[in-house]
Amino acid sequence: MSHISKIELEIQSLEDLKLACKRLGFIFQENQKTYQWYGRFVGDSPIPEGINIEDLGKCDHAIKVPECTYEIGVVKRGSKYILLWDSWHTGGLEKKIGPDAGLLKQAYTIERIRHEAKRKKYQVKEIQNDQSMRLVLRVS
Repeated sequence: MSHISKIELEIQSLEDLKLACKRLGFIFQENQKTYQWYGRFVGDSPIPEGINIEDLGKCDHAIKVPECTYEIGVVKRGSKYILLWDSWHTGGLEKKIGPDAGLLKQAYTIERIRHEAKRKKYQVKEIQNDQSMRLVLRVS
């Protein structure tokens, strides 16, 4: 079974995505042109908007998640990137990236904020407890 889903996150910076992968212990596979998924579309779920069946499994880069069979495809769309993955449970990704890729989204957002704060000369302090992450920005 295949359930290709688009992670609802617009990637503006590959560098920040790489840092998010590092933060989570994932491996960013630069210039990998395919990502692991079920391998064929069986018509049991909608295809993400703007993606053709023949493009499934193709990407510009990929993200390997340790202990998972399937991978995340990083696909260029204009000047930005989208993330595609096969959400069928046997691929094992959801356990690592969270429901609706929440953990990956959070890690990318943290790295994006850190990047922009540094550019604007703010200091960033991360405060994390068991259930949340807070970023505190201070003028340098």
